[in-house]
Amino acid sequence: MHTLILGGARSGKSALAERLATASGREVTYIATSQPGDAEMAARIAHHRARRPAEWGCVEEPLALASTLRLHARDDRVLLVDCLTLWLSNLLGDVDPTRFIAERDALLATLPTLPGEVLFVSNEVGLGIVPMGELTRRFVDEAGRLHQSLAAQCDRVLFVAAGLPLTLKGAPA
Repeated sequence: MHTLILGGARSGKSALAERLATASGREVTYIATSQPGDAEMAARIAHHRARRPAEWGCVEEPLALASTLRLHARDDRVLLVDCLTLWLSNLLGDVDPTRFIAERDALLATLPTLPGEVLFVSNEVGLGIVPMGELTRRFVDEAGRLHQSLAAQCDRVLFVAAGLPLTLKGAPA
């Protein structure tokens, strides 16, 4: 099963993904897309590391998500990707402006071929006002397009608010 988990900042989406991964009874590989660019982000990363079970594998990959998924997906494994919006930020900030399109297209082409379970965590950023800056508008637009494309392919889509999951598609959490 492939699941997209959306929610706002501090909504509980990562914690839900971690509970689902644990409940699966499968081996878990956590795919981290963040990069510790400053002290605050380093602290966030440390917090996520500390709360994950020690037996979980972890792969840190800020850009090449599709190839990482292909490499690690197995029938008896859960891949937990946290998070897509950081991955998107990394790609939009890449020096090669064509890399985002190539990586996004590779992810969408790869997803239907992946064995096992995949949990994608992502921030829903399209619920507020339209941002003023060009880059932030592009980020919100690309995140919305990515979420729509993934939601169409995923078996289940959940929205989390205040730690409570709302099922948008598929089986409840």
